[in-house]
Amino acid sequence: MPSGKSDAKVDAKGAKGAKGARKSAVSQPAPRQHDLPGDPNCPHCHGMGFLRQDLPVGHPDFGKIEICVCRQGQVAQQIHTRLFAMSNLDQLSHLTFENFQTRGHVGLRPAQADSLELAHNQARQFAQSLNGWLLIQGGYGCGKTHLAAAIANFAVGMGVPTLFITVPDLLDSLRFAYSDPEATFEERFEEIRTAPLLVMDDFGTHNATEWAQEKLFQIINYRYINRLPLVVTTNLMLEEIEGRIRSRLEDPQLVTRVHMRVPDYRKPTNETGYNEITSLSLLHNLTFATFDLRRGEKLPVEHVTSLEKALQAAQEYAKSPRGWLELTGPYGWGITHLAAAVANFRADLGHLPLFVSVPDLMSHLRATFSPSSAISLDRRFEEVRTTPLLILDDLGTQSMTPWVKEKLYQLFNYRYLAELPTVITTPEFKDEMDARLLSRLQDTRLCKIIAITAPSYRGVSRQAAPARKRARSG
Repeated sequence: MPSGKSDAKVDAKGAKGAKGARKSAVSQPAPRQHDLPGDPNCPHCHGMGFLRQDLPVGHPDFGKIEICVCRQGQVAQQIHTRLFAMSNLDQLSHLTFENFQTRGHVGLRPAQADSLELAHNQARQFAQSLNGWLLIQGGYGCGKTHLAAAIANFAVGMGVPTLFITVPDLLDSLRFAYSDPEATFEERFEEIRTAPLLVMDDFGTHNATEWAQEKLFQIINYRYINRLPLVVTTNLMLEEIEGRIRSRLEDPQLVTRVHMRVPDYRKPTNETGYNEITSLSLLHNLTFATFDLRRGEKLPVEHVTSLEKALQAAQEYAKSPRGWLELTGPYGWGITHLAAAVANFRADLGHLPLFVSVPDLMSHLRATFSPSSAISLDRRFEEVRTTPLLILDDLGTQSMTPWVKEKLYQLFNYRYLAELPTVITTPEFKDEMDARLLSRLQDTRLCKIIAITAPSYRGVSRQAAPARKRARSG
């Protein structure tokens, strides 16, 4: 027994314990010896299995009973069994750290494989310590559930009572408890929020009613206050999670966050892993090696020089993207080619950029308003403005409605303040551009502006020009 607690003495008539005892066994008619829930030889409860603290009226714990030490092992095993049954972990017993592919399937880019390996290492470290919280983010089929189940299976193997459950199933379990003859709602809710280890899979796929949000907050807030270990997997961004829950998931002193940036493993192995709105897969042939300096066209020296400077600036930026690179010039001058070459260079290094033309970007944002859209405007916009490297082609060719102006300003202003690497191509800086955009685009402290002065490319190759000369001379 803990310090300060005296032995309880109970007679057959349910008399009170010795005078001055701090705790006493629960007073009730003496059961038959073989029906006692506790150990009949226990010096504390004498077989009753429960103790009640001897406290003054008005104390928060007045009248409450607690399990006697003689039954704690038995109760712990019962809790372990119930939690395991609720978890359905027997169906996930095959998901372990040992059979998790730490570098993913063949065809993953290095940066993608690195994110997978980091997530695996963080999950294994968490399982061995069960210290703090682990938040695993990523798209469908990236391996979040495998790692979460591996943590749960490891903990169960170490004897830790563990509840692994998807959030929709968790909420259903609470709803069913209202009519469950074997457990009250309060008992079920208490089991979930106090589980020694709680693993909440697929957070964000539930029906976000007010009741559901409130119950999830109560569970998470209880574990936050009491620093109980928690694992959460989600395909949501933090900005999409209810504010009170998000504030706790953002606590860096408690929460370790990992983001698995890999495509769905169920898709073919040649999956590129590009964001679905990028058009870079269509521009794979636009590289620095295929960029034409157009020497065969006998352009004036200053025009060739502008092409050489643009190529050099793009190559240097691709090696170490910092700040903004702005490529200007009329159509057919090669600015899209250089922007795509930067993107392809980074992609070959395993750092997938987001390449999209501004008109296409606006179309993708508008498409989120459709009832059939699988993604919200906020999420689509957030993934664009926060992407590590954004390449925007054809700025200035979009229809400048007030909504478009506002979205472009929000996008540029965020990346400007955060100084996120960005490549922009535009035919020219037009006076009708939003003044707020121009002020950021023309800030030379962050932006490097490269203008190509050569005339529009006419398709004259280095090999074709001499051939035509011979034809004329003949």
